[in-house]
Amino acid sequence: MPLQAKHIVEEINGTRCTVIEKGTTPQRCDFLKNLLTFNGFVVITDCQLDAEGVEKCTVGVTDLVFNPVIAVYEMSLKTPDGQLVSPAYWDQKETKVIDQYWVTQKEIDEGKSPWHF
Repeated sequence: MPLQAKHIVEEINGTRCTVIEKGTTPQRCDFLKNLLTFNGFVVITDCQLDAEGVEKCTVGVTDLVFNPVIAVYEMSLKTPDGQLVSPAYWDQKETKVIDQYWVTQKEIDEGKSPWHF
């Protein structure tokens, strides 16, 4: 699920949380939980089976004013190795952080980015 502009607050497992993502895979849930925990947030998750028997998870943080869109585009989160989290890293499209969120590593490698020479 890509970043949502709408700030959603819901109760997850009895705790009011800012919802980071809903309906995500357990692997995505683990990625987000590890990233957000590293950045000092208390993360609450709830994983349940849907009607087809597929496990879907909801990820939230107890900080009710946290907005993941703002945090990602301001690049105020860090990876465990100290890099700033870019939108491509957040979406797990890139493993390497690129400081201009509108540029992808593929564009850089192909020489299509006007920002890298």
